[in-house]
Amino acid sequence: MAQAEAQDQGLQAQVAHAPTAAHADEQQHPIKLYLVVWGWLFILSTCSYLVDYFNLQGYLRWALIVTLMLLKAGLIVAIFMHMAWERLALAYAILVPPLLMMVFLVIMALESDYTWLTRILSFSPVQ
Repeated sequence: MAQAEAQDQGLQAQVAHAPTAAHADEQQHPIKLYLVVWGWLFILSTCSYLVDYFNLQGYLRWALIVTLMLLKAGLIVAIFMHMAWERLALAYAILVPPLLMMVFLVIMALESDYTWLTRILSFSPVQ
């Protein structure tokens, strides 16, 4: 009986200390990190606005817009969604599917040109 009470008290002591142990394992990020990221997001958004302000056209415009957009999204995912501190398996589980979707979209876009060309050649009136 005394042994059971000792084990019960030991278990209660472990439960009582569990929240403090959990808080000790949590990581606190300095506010400076978030302020620096906000600054970079502001700079990248300003650059994105300047692309329109200087009236850039063509592939340069779209390349700059997409690049700036991906940089901003990467900062947001890495810092504000805490992906930079996650395990690699979780990062792969979240990041790989959208990357594969982009690859498949490019493949479909290239395939659509071929399909359009074969339809034009197949369904055009014979002269």
